[in-house]
Amino acid sequence: MAAHHHNAPPSGSAQSEPQALPLDGFTRWADLKRIVPLSHESVRLRELAGRFPRRVQLGSARCVGWPNRELHRWLADPAGYRVEG
Repeated sequence: MAAHHHNAPPSGSAQSEPQALPLDGFTRWADLKRIVPLSHESVRLRELAGRFPRRVQLGSARCVGWPNRELHRWLADPAGYRVEG
């Protein structure tokens, strides 16, 4: 039987492929950093300023994720994104 290998996209192309991100659910940092062209600190600072989706606690204090629906909103318009509410 042939093995199927999935290669990760080149570092620059993941930014232009938001469809690879499921519409629902949450994304952890390990996956988010492949999609978003920002450092962890830049994401944190934008969260504080309301310019990036806010992370959500997913159980323990160390387990957080970002809501995929909000990430899709941000990816559609990073410069114009504002947290609702």
